[in-house]
Amino acid sequence: MKKLFALLFVVLSIACKNEKPETILIPEKIVYEFGYRLNDYKVINDTLRSGENFGEILSRNKISSSKIHEIVTKIRDSFNIRSLKAGVPYTILAKEDSTQQAQVFIYRQSKILYTIIDFKDSTIFVVNGKRPIKTKIATASGLITTHLSHAIKSQGLSPDLTYKMADEVFAWAIDFSKLQKNDKFKLIYEQFYIEDTIPVGIGKIKAAFFEHNDKPFYAFNYKTDSTHKASEYYDEKANILRRQFLKMPVKFSRISSKYNLQRRIAYYGNKIKAHKGTDYAAPIGTPIEATANGTVTESKYAGGNGNYVKIKHNGTYSTQYLHMSKRAVKVGDYVKQGQVIGYIGMTGNTAGPHVCYRFWKNGEQVDPLKQKFPNSEPMKKDKVPAYNKYIGPLKIQLDSIEYPDNNILF
Repeated sequence: MKKLFALLFVVLSIACKNEKPETILIPEKIVYEFGYRLNDYKVINDTLRSGENFGEILSRNKISSSKIHEIVTKIRDSFNIRSLKAGVPYTILAKEDSTQQAQVFIYRQSKILYTIIDFKDSTIFVVNGKRPIKTKIATASGLITTHLSHAIKSQGLSPDLTYKMADEVFAWAIDFSKLQKNDKFKLIYEQFYIEDTIPVGIGKIKAAFFEHNDKPFYAFNYKTDSTHKASEYYDEKANILRRQFLKMPVKFSRISSKYNLQRRIAYYGNKIKAHKGTDYAAPIGTPIEATANGTVTESKYAGGNGNYVKIKHNGTYSTQYLHMSKRAVKVGDYVKQGQVIGYIGMTGNTAGPHVCYRFWKNGEQVDPLKQKFPNSEPMKKDKVPAYNKYIGPLKIQLDSIEYPDNNILF
């Protein structure tokens, strides 16, 4: 029996050796982008240079001057070629032959937006496109040792998180000019990607926790009614976080001088002159925001006030913003809370760049830092059970997020 198996092994071995090896063809990988099969073209990626124009790019890629004129003429109502900016990348799809003549020009305004100018046939057309975006849920946390932006940047997180936390989530609950060392935060937010791996920005912060001066603040993004266009941020007890006025008219600023009826001012010979405003110091050109919705009643230059804007919010409250370098609104404009109305400057009587923020209640100037404002549009009681059910898992997830090792990061 052993001899029989040995004989069969020899025969099979000889047969295998006599067979010709099979040739396996590996198919070419087909690549599509911007709606084109890139395998059919010579793909040229480049970046617009300073002073370079559309005609020069096409001429360099074998397009005649008469054809360039035809292209520019036909697309003038669809795309302004003068809008091309230096430093922005573009792609040329050229013929895959000896001529390597351009067929398609793709202007890549951002990682998401692009404009296609197709001139490979007699029909020349423009397409404004948007690359598909995938949303993933991400988490983050941080400990404050210097300032919020440092805690975000040190972990390689998007700086947009800094502004969203300060502008959209906690703007009405926390004064970000007074953050304390060892304040901390946790976030659950939307991260946008293209091609599953390339981050292209963040969306809503779905839930957040901020511990400021040992006081906890929760925030959950929630839409109480499908008929409402916008969602709001509420705390763990269903109280809305958005208050009637922002804490301050300038992001990440500092108070350089408070409301003080007995203040002595060197500019006026060190005499007592009431200071009925709160000064927020910031670099020239820093945006100044309306602290609440309202109508602009004054926008002008006047003596010691310099460039200023005054806004009437309702029958009770008005605010004024002094010493602007430039005003961004005019009388009669309706402005929304957080809208930029001007920019920090040094116009009028001032020793340094700042905005003097003045606040009126029933026609009398008062200290805005001492005012207590009611919350806006509280959640209806019949909506609370659904809200509590929605935030339950989010709160558990928030509480389970660990903080980074402070000794390593900072």
